[in-house]
Amino acid sequence: MIEIFKLWDEELFLWLNSFHLDWLDPIMFQATETITWFPLYAFLIYKIYKIDPKNSWWVFGGVAMTILISDQVTSGIMKPFFERLRPCHDDRWEGVIHNYGRCGGLYGFVSSHAANTFGLAVFLNRKLKGKIKGLGWLYLYAAFVSYTRVYLGVHYPFDIILGAAVGTAAAWLSWFLIVIVKREILKKVLK
Repeated sequence: MIEIFKLWDEELFLWLNSFHLDWLDPIMFQATETITWFPLYAFLIYKIYKIDPKNSWWVFGGVAMTILISDQVTSGIMKPFFERLRPCHDDRWEGVIHNYGRCGGLYGFVSSHAANTFGLAVFLNRKLKGKIKGLGWLYLYAAFVSYTRVYLGVHYPFDIILGAAVGTAAAWLSWFLIVIVKREILKKVLK
């Protein structure tokens, strides 16, 4: 059964990776770089701080916790455990796939980019629900950044899907811990 999923994943990867344009390659490469998104992060920091300066550090702490959990689970646990080669490191695909830019580490299961971006989107949408309008577009940001990883030839689609699931789980765990800790602190302060 796992071999069937792996085969489907590889076939879907080959199909998705085949859609590329030379002029788009540097744009997709730049879109996958964290530094490209600093203006977005600065804007989010500004908006979060603006709505509630006193409690904004709870949100920032939750985002940091989400990214820490998702990144450590993907890079520190899953990639070394499963040891699934990135497509760009797999000799079977040499001359077959489109790989632009650097390939990254040897193993790619699961995508840390997908985990971190989806974790950010889910946490902020959960924590700031009703406080900042329009945060749903963060899911498009996460999907776009995640897709660049397939486009560039460094991840299979299933790496992306499971990475998004890890990020989502990390976001919900962080949100839950922030809510519980904040509630317990408030109980003690109000006693």
